[in-house]
Amino acid sequence: MALFGTIINGVLIIVGSLLGLVFTKIPERYKETVMHGIGLAVILIGLQMAFATNQIIIVLISLLTGAIIGEFFRIEEGLNRLGNWIGSKFRTKGNENSIAQGFVTASLIFCIGAMGIIGALDSGIRGDHGVLITKGIIDGFTSIVLTSTLGFGVILSVFPVVVYQGTIAIFATQIDKWIPESVLSGLIVEVTAVGGLLIVAIGLNLLKLMQIRIGNLLPSILTVVIIYYIYLLIL
Repeated sequence: MALFGTIINGVLIIVGSLLGLVFTKIPERYKETVMHGIGLAVILIGLQMAFATNQIIIVLISLLTGAIIGEFFRIEEGLNRLGNWIGSKFRTKGNENSIAQGFVTASLIFCIGAMGIIGALDSGIRGDHGVLITKGIIDGFTSIVLTSTLGFGVILSVFPVVVYQGTIAIFATQIDKWIPESVLSGLIVEVTAVGGLLIVAIGLNLLKLMQIRIGNLLPSILTVVIIYYIYLLIL
């Protein structure tokens, strides 16, 4: 079943988030230091992904065009409004802003990355769910800390994760009929690199070194596909 790995990933996020709700009494200094550790690890993961690129110009143009599109449509504001709306439906001891922050932060961390893309493709093309199950274990542990720090909003990230990865997996069951494997491999590398830089931005936000509007950079995940196709045509 193409969606098996995605479902397991979602279940592990829910389990981790529920455990995180139990450990909300963790002292703030522990949470802060752990979040700093996660932020540093996220930056390292993002850099490793970004360095995989074979054509830095594709990554740069994809980010620039994606940023323009994202700012035009104000995607970051839309994500925050969505989080606030969801928060109004699921009130907890925290306020709606914290729920929105947890939902948006966790959604971006869990959705953007090489493992989600490659794992979903493996599930759809080869029926191999190992990558997504491994990602689910990582996401589960991450959601424990995120939920204990950011609150109930983290558990709601399971919805975009399942939709995002599930859509890729279903699409991947047919993609090999349209795109040659050699082209697909190169495209995954560049998508991974763009996603890696967005992961770095998430890490910087978690460390509170700056506040990057990551939501407005999300279209670059789509524009990289177009830019890569144009690049192949030029060659």
